[in-house]
Amino acid sequence: MHGIRLTWQTLWRDLSAAAGAARRACAGPGRERDLAVQAVKAALAAWVAWAVAGWWLKAPVAFVAPWVAVVLVESTVYRSIAHGLQQLAAIAAGTIAATAVGLLLPSPVAAMAVVLPLAMLLGQWRRLGSQGVYAATGALFVLTGGPVSVTTSAARLAEALFGAVVGIAVNALVRPPLYLRDTRSALRDAVAEAHGILRDVADGLAAGRWDTAEAGAWHDRALRLPRLVEQARSAVEWSRESLRVNPRRRSGAVPPPGKGYEDALMVLDYAAVHTAEVTRTVLEAAAEDRSAPRPDPALARRYGHFLCRTADALRLYSHSRFGDDHEDELREAVSELRDALTVLRRDLARATTDDPDEVATYGVLLAQAHRLADQLLASGT
Repeated sequence: MHGIRLTWQTLWRDLSAAAGAARRACAGPGRERDLAVQAVKAALAAWVAWAVAGWWLKAPVAFVAPWVAVVLVESTVYRSIAHGLQQLAAIAAGTIAATAVGLLLPSPVAAMAVVLPLAMLLGQWRRLGSQGVYAATGALFVLTGGPVSVTTSAARLAEALFGAVVGIAVNALVRPPLYLRDTRSALRDAVAEAHGILRDVADGLAAGRWDTAEAGAWHDRALRLPRLVEQARSAVEWSRESLRVNPRRRSGAVPPPGKGYEDALMVLDYAAVHTAEVTRTVLEAAAEDRSAPRPDPALARRYGHFLCRTADALRLYSHSRFGDDHEDELREAVSELRDALTVLRRDLARATTDDPDEVATYGVLLAQAHRLADQLLASGT
């Protein structure tokens, strides 16, 4: 009974997740709607290919056309074309090899024993990429589809070519996919997390909290930040690919991800690395078994003030790079960040003692403050 209950609970969760995705697809633009549109386009491509090849022309192996068409409605137009060419090459190689061997060996079993190892090896050729498996598939269609003949094999290749043309055409002409919205979302998610970490650390330092568990949570979040930055970088690359040979780009309706995206990724890289160093230093300073005294409370508050200014500048930098009009606010935030860094440098220099542990702590804090600020100061002016 317990196993049945768990199965029903899992099924209910899956159904709830599917219903939620359907609601989001109907509610507005987003990943769920993009996936739904691509699914409808794939079905449309298959229907068109079958209607022409099977119903109208009554081709002898008409099923090949919709089969190729449906798999070539890819996530980007460029990928549809690239994979289409690779798939056609793989199918052609497998079909030709199977036809030649099938005409020489009357037994399909013997022909398979000869052709399939060759087709599988051919499928590993790097120029065929992920489509290499279709070499073996094409060979199997020839050897299991009845008597082998040059006419039937030629018809299969013609149907595959027609299906590829239909799949690519539907993907390119019917709402060709773009992912700029996902790119902006990924970048803003990474910026928001970096901003949140810096503000939380700043608030903790300003309040004089040196709780080890809290500092550990800050550091764990900072260690996960590079993953968000990498996701944002992947989203930028995906967006650029989606614009290649895309008719919507030629219309000028959608601008490609420009230098602002690269600048934002560079700033986020700096923020991720040095935020992790700052939180590590704070975690070490908060450790209960630490022998050296913690930084002076007044100095900790000033460092928190600096982190707060850094977080604000990072957030405004993100807004200014993605079309929002925050240039004046960004310049003001950069000016405040520069002033905060000057004050922090002076105060840290005054607070330095002969204690090696304190010198190490203050030195790390100052070094990370410089590195966090430098990229924002250079990019925001």
